[in-house]
Amino acid sequence: MKNKLIGIVLSLIVLIFTAIPYYEGLLKKMESESLFQQNIRNLDETNDQYQEETKNSDGNSGVSATEVDSLKLLAKSAALMDAESGRVLFEKDGYNEMPMASTTKIMTCIVALENAKLDDVVTISKYASTMPDVQLNVSAGEQYILNDLLYSLMLESHNDVAVAIAEHVGGSVEGFAKMMNKKAKELGCKHTNFVTPNGLDADGHYTTAAELAKIASYAIKNKDFINITNTASHSFRELKKGRTFTVSNKDRFLYMYDGAIGIKTGFTGKAGYCFVGAVKKNGKTLVSAVLGCGWPPHKSYKWSDTITLMNYGMKNFEKRQIFDSNKEFDPVQVIDGKINQVGLHYDGDISLLIGKNEVVKVVYKIPAAIPAPVEADTVVGSAKYYVGDQLIEEVPILTTSSIERIDFKDVINKILHVWMMDK
Repeated sequence: MKNKLIGIVLSLIVLIFTAIPYYEGLLKKMESESLFQQNIRNLDETNDQYQEETKNSDGNSGVSATEVDSLKLLAKSAALMDAESGRVLFEKDGYNEMPMASTTKIMTCIVALENAKLDDVVTISKYASTMPDVQLNVSAGEQYILNDLLYSLMLESHNDVAVAIAEHVGGSVEGFAKMMNKKAKELGCKHTNFVTPNGLDADGHYTTAAELAKIASYAIKNKDFINITNTASHSFRELKKGRTFTVSNKDRFLYMYDGAIGIKTGFTGKAGYCFVGAVKKNGKTLVSAVLGCGWPPHKSYKWSDTITLMNYGMKNFEKRQIFDSNKEFDPVQVIDGKINQVGLHYDGDISLLIGKNEVVKVVYKIPAAIPAPVEADTVVGSAKYYVGDQLIEEVPILTTSSIERIDFKDVINKILHVWMMDK
């Protein structure tokens, strides 16, 4: 019995001194690398850790190459966007930097709505009163309610009013332009730059049809913006002398297309005729932008191009949920955990307009193993959803539970358990 006990003690001593260096080294290694870095290393080392699935859509309508090619637009640049998802459904040179005339006022209006109060009193400066046509013909020193000026801005596109609003909200035209550009960057517009609040031709004042559609898609989510741009006419008065005004909506598209909700016309000698339209119908919200759409006398080109784009979007795209909520993941191995594997889950909502013939592809990136400890809802992988080659959304894949790392006490217990089993 004494010899047997001595044997156990000696075996434990040997095992302890063997295990200590290994676990000390593992601890240092794990402390030096974040869980994310460990996952990336695992992914890079093992090619079969990636899963890729391709599935065909089953919508009710399709987009054929013939139909796309048949869109004979007169605009130099155009884009059609799913306003809810921000996905470009069609573009013709839609990423070219172009002047945009008074469609600029879409950004002017939304920045004012977000940074000032509708009942603010705006005092007209001498500079604002000197702006060229189109004008409300305000005079220096006059005072107006901001809400009234926003109707003047969007319904009749008054350039003097745009400057008055800019000076009131931003302190100066230059200060307001900085606010406009900051908002553009927040919306992800990398090829847009504002110099003026009214869109009069100026060096360095430009956008793209796709980014203008993105700005408009954001703006129409604002209730006050929609109320203003969808009003047929608005009457108001100057506060000091009581001069009265009535402004009428010049957006003919509101009356030309079923479901139209705006938005803004524009013209300068450099930009040509421009228009940003929006339609909400049959569960779809579409925004279009046409730039350089003819010069005088071809004022009607912008309407025909916009109708062509909207018809194309309404006919060829249906809203679908492409997120695969039924996807089941295999558990992932946990290195040196008290439990040797952990479950995975993900949640999402990817609803967008998609054509019948468009292909949805999902690429899953999941590590073969992760080191303990693991906390529940730790991001360890991703699911990238593509429509064709366009990345729509990346959804994180997370762990379902927490798992502690095995410690020295656990090692000794396991050694004793194995040793006793052998006996």
